[in-house]
Amino acid sequence: MILMVTSAKAGQECSRILETSLSETVELAETVRKGASLARNNDYTAIVLDDPMVETELEALDTLLHNSGMAVPVYVNMAICSADRMVREVKSALRRHNEARLVAIRAAESLLRSEIRDAVTGILLSSELALKVPELPYDAEEKLKSVCHLASQIRSRLELVQ
Repeated sequence: MILMVTSAKAGQECSRILETSLSETVELAETVRKGASLARNNDYTAIVLDDPMVETELEALDTLLHNSGMAVPVYVNMAICSADRMVREVKSALRRHNEARLVAIRAAESLLRSEIRDAVTGILLSSELALKVPELPYDAEEKLKSVCHLASQIRSRLELVQ
């Protein structure tokens, strides 16, 4: 769902074109305050803001952006921007946002995989050293062997994922 904040006469037509082009519902707010209220209660993929309008309501704009969650803000000037250009701007912003999100996810996955691999290596080393303790009770030895086996399986799975 997309939120469009504009009081321009062409706002209805632009929201309809945006809705058709992106196959997403578009909600229209005639004021930034109304947009902030809608953003507080809904999740949007993008918030299209009419540039001249937002400059007159800076405090409400701060509230809107604060409540926007993961929505991508897209600033356009409805007075000089065609509906086609607005659609291109929104598509481009959403594409960049998705690409940045994927890069962040991959980086987080890589970091987590590395941290888990380090922890598994520590578990393996500690349990292998513990197995070398003289006169280790049989039950403890069996449990340590089980820990070694499980840690080895986890390490193998991590190596497959890379």
